[in-house]
Amino acid sequence: MRLSEATWTAVADLDTDLALLPVGSTEQHGPHAPLGTDALNAESIAEAGAAAFDGDVLVGPTIPVGVAEEHRAFDGTLWVSPDTFRAYVRETIESLAHHGFDRIVVVNGHGGNVEALAECCRRVSRGGDAYAVSFTWFDAVGEHSSDMGHGGPLETALLRHTHPELVRENRIEEARDGGSDHWGEWVSGVNLAHDSDEFTDNGVVGDPTDGDAERGEKLESLAADALASLVAAVETRNLD
Repeated sequence: MRLSEATWTAVADLDTDLALLPVGSTEQHGPHAPLGTDALNAESIAEAGAAAFDGDVLVGPTIPVGVAEEHRAFDGTLWVSPDTFRAYVRETIESLAHHGFDRIVVVNGHGGNVEALAECCRRVSRGGDAYAVSFTWFDAVGEHSSDMGHGGPLETALLRHTHPELVRENRIEEARDGGSDHWGEWVSGVNLAHDSDEFTDNGVVGDPTDGDAERGEKLESLAADALASLVAAVETRNLD
């Protein structure tokens, strides 16, 4: 059940304590992919995971702005501080828990959110109001995970499968040619670059031409199955 499309009475009648909370970002993804890529992908995987799960689970509304200041040089990018982000996610989880949805998987679509979400879920769980864990879809797609860049093959593939009308196909080669083949500037295990425009001219990392719709369908299936397995584990976990 999608919370934003349900009535309050339907939510009251739903017999589950499980909820998924998609979280993304509004940030540049090169000249070919929309600013909402991370939020769109998180939502798609959350819905696919809910469908793959053998049982009822609530899918909450997508949180569209995250920790993304590293993309500030590119127009349209929005961001909040890690403190603000953690507080917003935590209070949204607490709202869900107030209505009985106190076993929650945060479904993340943005790498910049990972650290903040891990800390947020730990604090929520230790506080006792709810049990929460964070799931980042592109870390759960097996060998494909090594191809994760930014606006690269994985994100482009998933979008081509789920939202093909939003991919600017006439700019795919431009995205590849103006991008980078690596994230950051690394010396002695340290990334010297704080912002993405320091190592990619157009914001892209990786080759988006390697991400077709068929690959996107496979990625969705892999991530959805992994998410469904995680939800099952959360459902049966002893919280005493």
